[in-house]
Amino acid sequence: MPEIDDSMKKYLITSPEFYTDTPEIFREKLRCQIQTHQPEYALFRDKTTSNYALLAEIFVSVCREFQNLKSFLHQDYILAQKLSATGVHLSSIQFDEIVKAKENNLEVIISTHTHEEVALAQKLGADAVTYSPIFASPNKGEPKGIEDLKILLNKCDIKVFALGGIVGFEEERQLKDIRIYGFASIRYFWTKKKVKM
Repeated sequence: MPEIDDSMKKYLITSPEFYTDTPEIFREKLRCQIQTHQPEYALFRDKTTSNYALLAEIFVSVCREFQNLKSFLHQDYILAQKLSATGVHLSSIQFDEIVKAKENNLEVIISTHTHEEVALAQKLGADAVTYSPIFASPNKGEPKGIEDLKILLNKCDIKVFALGGIVGFEEERQLKDIRIYGFASIRYFWTKKKVKM
């Protein structure tokens, strides 16, 4: 079988399901997963915790331990600036905050689900987008598939992370031959180190 294209960037997204909201457990599990998978990007995403600011501070601190790892906070560009994170990952209803976040010297990634949203993100100056769902993913609607992703990549210049249903080498292989900047996932990173086939 072909080798995975190691030039694709990996974007780790946290989930309380795996990392918990207990500070020390969160710190150790996050550190372990970064060491195991060596992503270039990481996002702290947790919509349920009441300790978001505290855990965000721990998250940024752990990310700083790893050279060339960019740290992003979910939705809150003010907190991202305060904690000196690399940037903010905005939701698909936060397009009006792209310019504000950029003015605060943050890198901006924004969630998108249509070609039109990707074009708007590029126009407003976002650094990258996640585009989803590419593969089947629980409660995320009909997957867009590789062919739709190829069409998108031929229409835009912005960095695109494929997102949705990327859980292992099978999905990774399907992405490797197209001009994709990287892929983002929660479940892919919550596994033991994968062995290339």
